[in-house]
Amino acid sequence: MTTEATTEPGAGLPEGAFAGRETFRQLVRDALARAAEEGWRELILCDASFHDWPLGERACVEALHAWARGAGRRFTMLARRYDEVPRQHARFVEWRRQWSHRIECRACPSADPQDLPSALWSPGWVLQRLDPLRSGGVSGGEAERRQLLREQIDHWLGRSTPGFPATTLGL
Repeated sequence: MTTEATTEPGAGLPEGAFAGRETFRQLVRDALARAAEEGWRELILCDASFHDWPLGERACVEALHAWARGAGRRFTMLARRYDEVPRQHARFVEWRRQWSHRIECRACPSADPQDLPSALWSPGWVLQRLDPLRSGGVSGGEAERRQLLREQIDHWLGRSTPGFPATTLGL
C-alpha cells in the first residue's frame, strides 16, 4: 500500500495520488481528526455502501463526536444503500443517533455503485477514490478539485431521498 501524496505546508493533510485500502482508511481517519481539530464547518461523506470506510472505529467516532460539539456544523452522508453500515459500523450508528439533529443521511438506491462518488468533501480539503475496488484516488485542497467534486455530489444529492433513519420505530 503506497502513497504518492505530499503534505501541503500548513494544511497537514496529503495532496495528490494515493493507492491502497489501508492508505485510504488512514486518510479518512486523519481527515476526521483534522476536522475536529480545526472545526471544519461542513463534512460530506459519499459512497455506495461505506463498506471499506473506518467509520466504526473508536478513533473515528471520537473525532466525529469532537467535531459535532462545535456550533453550526453540518454533516451529510450519501449512499446508494445503508445496509452494511449498521452491521459494520456499530459505534458510528450510535454516534449518528446521538447527533441526528446535525446529520442528514440521503440515499440514492437507483445509482449505479460505480457512478456514485466515493469521497469525503469539506470546504478546504477533499478525498476521492477514483477506483473504489483498488482504493486508488486523489486528495487535496485545490479549489478546482473541491468544486468539481462538490458538483458531482450535488448532482447525486438532487436525485436522492432521505435514508438511514436515526431510529427505527416499530409497532
